[in-house]
Amino acid sequence: MNAVDYRGRTTLITGASSGLGAEFARQIAARGSDLVLVARREDRLKELAGQLSAAHGVAVETITMDLAVDGSGELLAAEVDRRGIKVTGVVNNAGFGTYGRFHEEDPQRLRQEVGLDVMAVVDISRAFIGRLRAQGEGVLVNVASMAAYQPVPNMAVYAATKAFVLSFTEALWQENRGTGLRVLALSPGATKTEFFDVVGTHDATGGTRMQTSEEVVRTALKALDRKNPPPSVISGGMNRVMAFAGRFASRRTVVRMVDRMSAPRGA
Repeated sequence: MNAVDYRGRTTLITGASSGLGAEFARQIAARGSDLVLVARREDRLKELAGQLSAAHGVAVETITMDLAVDGSGELLAAEVDRRGIKVTGVVNNAGFGTYGRFHEEDPQRLRQEVGLDVMAVVDISRAFIGRLRAQGEGVLVNVASMAAYQPVPNMAVYAATKAFVLSFTEALWQENRGTGLRVLALSPGATKTEFFDVVGTHDATGGTRMQTSEEVVRTALKALDRKNPPPSVISGGMNRVMAFAGRFASRRTVVRMVDRMSAPRGA
């Protein structure tokens, strides 16, 4: 193990008002990092910032911003610069999913989904990666999903966006080897967060056991602490087995099986 020393550093976390983003903030603050918390819900951000600052003695800045807009990375970097903050780590966690047959989905909602789940990740990674490389020991975490490992009927766009995040992040891992920048794609399975409330159904879990946010974030930080961190990590032993097992079945078999798992209950 070669644990990351977060003391004296500043980590920017998107989607930090709840769920995995808030839990990343808690665990990274507990390890001594100052924070920049980014989300749309200002009241939640400020409440969490106060709690973490009081509990761990770290400085916590909040930025209220909708990241599903063009150039979100440049806008965010400009705001950080305006405040004189030196960011040494980034966790791209903001995102959401939609559920339903593609031909019935709202086109505007799908554009927002791709904008936040794909373009914001690219924009923010590009806006900050030069700074992270310059640290010699920066951290970049992009949150993908178990959905990245196979097509998911009823969540076709969401799964495709996460497949992009996984491929994109693993490529960045290779590009940045030898720079000291630790790049990681984190793939959770079903997790006890507000994600499925936003999706509008729990049918999308496929009936699998849901992990806690604490378990998922511990998996990510443990992977980053390794002497030679991997390009990606799947949270949960059964999730890793399922992702591995899918390699031995035909694409036809996998997509049909996942369709049965993700179909509305009673359908």
